[in-house]
Amino acid sequence: MPSRAEPSGSRAGRSLRPRSGRSLRPSMAAMAAPPPAEPPVPPGRRCPSLLAVEPLLFLATVSLGLQGPLATQYLWDRLGAEHGYSDFNSTDSAGCGNGNATADPLRQEVEALVSHWNLYINLGGFFVSLFSVTLFGPWSDSVGRRPALILPAAGMALQTAIYLLVMYLELHVAFFLLGRILSGLTGDYNLILASCFSYVADTSERRARTFRVAILEACLGTAGMVASIGGGQWRKTQGYINLFWLAFAASLAATLYAAFFLQESVKQKKAAKLFTLSHYKAVYRLYTAPEHPSSRWKLALYSLAFFLIVTVHFGAKDLYVLYELGFPLCWASDLIGYGSATSYLAYLSSLVGLRLLQLCLEDTWVAEIGLLSNIAGLVVISLATTTPLMFTGYGILFLSMAATPVIRSKLSKLVSETEQGALFASVACVEGLCSLVATGVFNSLYPATLHFMRGFPFLFGAIILLIPAAILGWIQLWDSKHDYNHFQDARKD
Repeated sequence: MPSRAEPSGSRAGRSLRPRSGRSLRPSMAAMAAPPPAEPPVPPGRRCPSLLAVEPLLFLATVSLGLQGPLATQYLWDRLGAEHGYSDFNSTDSAGCGNGNATADPLRQEVEALVSHWNLYINLGGFFVSLFSVTLFGPWSDSVGRRPALILPAAGMALQTAIYLLVMYLELHVAFFLLGRILSGLTGDYNLILASCFSYVADTSERRARTFRVAILEACLGTAGMVASIGGGQWRKTQGYINLFWLAFAASLAATLYAAFFLQESVKQKKAAKLFTLSHYKAVYRLYTAPEHPSSRWKLALYSLAFFLIVTVHFGAKDLYVLYELGFPLCWASDLIGYGSATSYLAYLSSLVGLRLLQLCLEDTWVAEIGLLSNIAGLVVISLATTTPLMFTGYGILFLSMAATPVIRSKLSKLVSETEQGALFASVACVEGLCSLVATGVFNSLYPATLHFMRGFPFLFGAIILLIPAAILGWIQLWDSKHDYNHFQDARKD
């Protein structure tokens, strides 16, 4: 073989020698020159052909919507049985019920145990996910969104599997806390929210981002409606275990969708360490050293407005059922189901209303109309003493969910495209904090104000919503004035 390669190489060398006296220097220089630059890639990471992330969020929300109420009801039944409470399956009772039941000391003991275990499970999941979300969120800005979607979806499936083991083997209910902590280590549902909204920010144009975010939030409402209505009816006939298998299947389907069907939205991926403090610093720098100086206070104010709106939303939602069960409404389970479905319809009606109002109004004024709808609806509900008036309040809330997608979109536009994961990780943490604050404030306010006004917590929430309405209006007026002054300066030059 070497003897054949050598003459072949010599022939090749002779064939490259010039036959005339002309020099080959110009051609050699051309060969040494760098190749022509490729056409510049448009800025950003836009890829309109990407598959939608909405199915993944829908599946994960269905799983969460099934697990939350069912876990509470299972704890009630299980702890009630262990303590000999014979009427522990009274959640299907109609009307106001027996007034003496609330004074039963054994019932109060079971209620306290369920409340404490719910608190332990929620606090454990929140504090663990607080660190994991702010770790995985900025990390996804470098390595891509798909890993930050696969991990939490798989974690939710693992949590549901542990819940099933508790039911099959009748393990101690403390294993519920273990399942929630393991799910929190992988980011939990908050990381799915953060990654989905980051995915939309990656794949949407600035002018269309608000509507894309609103579509995601409409998926939350639709999935919540399916889980609330379908789960409640199925539990009566099938029990807990089959529903938890459904929740497990939904989480597993979300994991498989993210792993095999969802395309990556981050086009310029790069290797990045996971366990490093730089990810937490990236979240910190969003609010202390933003790209534009004016973005710092806008990020803070928008985050405050978002916190107040979501806190009122969670707090009011926690009290609807208690308010409807009590005197003078005394709703039965069927009316409670219809009321819950009506409240979830606000997600879809807000999506349609936002799209129509965007044709003639700026996003901020659409959010203001949404807040006005929210305030008016809560005021009517706070005064409701009849079923028609209660449903009227639900109807007035038809645009109540139009403000949060506007705020998410505006927050997204304040940071660069390489910081979307860090931003929405912080927003997800704020949303988790909203749930804890809402539970503590509104659930404490309701019994404290029963003696003079049962609906006072809803009126309190309506008053609180005046603050984000003022914040959004002030920022919009400041931006308009700033743009006008800039225009006037440009004309003088």
